[in-house]
Amino acid sequence: MTHRTSADSHPLVLFICTGNFYRSRHAEAYFNWHATQQNLPVRAFSRGLLTSLVADEPTLLSVNTEKRLRELGIPLHLTGSSPTQLQPEDLMKAHKAIALKRDEHYEMMQLSHPEWADRIDYWTVHDIDFLDPKHALPQIEAQVHRLVEEFKLRT
Repeated sequence: MTHRTSADSHPLVLFICTGNFYRSRHAEAYFNWHATQQNLPVRAFSRGLLTSLVADEPTLLSVNTEKRLRELGIPLHLTGSSPTQLQPEDLMKAHKAIALKRDEHYEMMQLSHPEWADRIDYWTVHDIDFLDPKHALPQIEAQVHRLVEEFKLRT
């Protein structure tokens, strides 16, 4: 993915998952917390490929994500306020875009944003139907740590 820079804004990392309710929101808050703590000039935001799937959820953030962030002492304001559908503008403003699970999201990207499907990175973090959050969320955290380290090397 081409890295775009602007003198008046931080580089942006975009985390993408299906509903923008659980995994991508955790990655966003966790990344923002660590980037802030380490004074890195980069921030994250997150989006979903099919946010209609979580439209009937009684909360705007997964209870598993909220619980884990609270356990870690990470403020909830470091993630978006509600699930947000991925738009082309989001991909264009991101310096790096990462979908949380290739097997799940590559085809969705091909259908909704085909010109971007091969231009983003993919991780392998299973959704709650395949992996319990007590295992999935630490996987996201480990991946985010590696990403933060990459940005530290750039500064």
